[in-house]
Amino acid sequence: MEGVFFNGNNGYIEGIVRGYRSGLLTSAMYSNLTQCDTLEDLKLQLSATDYGNFLANVPGSLSTSIIAEKATQKLIEEFRYIRAQAVQPLSKFMDYITYAYMIDNVALLITGTLHDRDTHELLERCHPLGWFESLPALCVATNVEELYNTVLIDTPLAPYFKDCLSAADLDDLNIEIIRNTLYRAYLEDFYAFCKNLSSPSNQVMAGLLEFEADRRVINITLNSFGTDITRDERLQLSPKFGKLYSSGTEALASADDIEQVRITVESIGDYKGFFDTSNNKSLEDHFYLREMELCRNAFTQQFTYSAIWAWVKAKEQEIRNITWIAECIAQNQKERIQNYISVF
Repeated sequence: MEGVFFNGNNGYIEGIVRGYRSGLLTSAMYSNLTQCDTLEDLKLQLSATDYGNFLANVPGSLSTSIIAEKATQKLIEEFRYIRAQAVQPLSKFMDYITYAYMIDNVALLITGTLHDRDTHELLERCHPLGWFESLPALCVATNVEELYNTVLIDTPLAPYFKDCLSAADLDDLNIEIIRNTLYRAYLEDFYAFCKNLSSPSNQVMAGLLEFEADRRVINITLNSFGTDITRDERLQLSPKFGKLYSSGTEALASADDIEQVRITVESIGDYKGFFDTSNNKSLEDHFYLREMELCRNAFTQQFTYSAIWAWVKAKEQEIRNITWIAECIAQNQKERIQNYISVF
């Protein structure tokens, strides 16, 4: 019965997303890409996949940045198409996905304002998924206080700024502290929203967001070494949920070196081996591998919003893979071309 009600509003969208998922590159396709000698060869191989002729109208010679830009543009078009079909609460769920990119865009413009950069140029570097109607208005601000008031009033991020930061904070705090403060508020809000969804969306999304929260806690800890960030500030930046919360989060806040971080993180069964570099995998690689494992598992469930989150994350990983392979071809570094994270 639950599936009947789900399909009434969301069945079409889930079907579209699962169609997109079936178009993700397979291991055999990646193998073909790694055999290419030039970017034109890569373009030809990609034309035989769901990417089709996405590079057909590119003027001049190909470059890695153009390939990444066009692949991202395809993701944006597909995301916006399914967002246009969505109704509540799925439409709100998809809006939450875009808030992470909005935070990055606003942080970029705050940095530009603080350093007297041309913010109109920075607009071109903003991620399209994080675009909102009043984003160009942020460029009108001539100082941090004006920027804060604009963000507080006119953007979807207003609740996170209002509850966590003041105008003085934007001027005094490191931009990464501002970004992580906003991310913490955003993840906690998104987590609370997902807990109220019907099953299995609430259960699957809880696992996906708990991993996201844990990843941020680990990165915050490692990046704070050698800085003036205190134990209390680390705790303040850490989301209040996840597999590491709360004993693991408190242990990481008190950690003084990587070994203490490793012991705490690997006490969680799912994170064992994350600090093992014997297979030439970095911590970031292990994060991506775990994320793709969670995304694959999310697609095994029916009647769930989590398929959309999993598809977006898998598609982003695929774009990173294509960009990596293209960069290795362009720089003639074929011995490193296999260092990508396979999605399926």
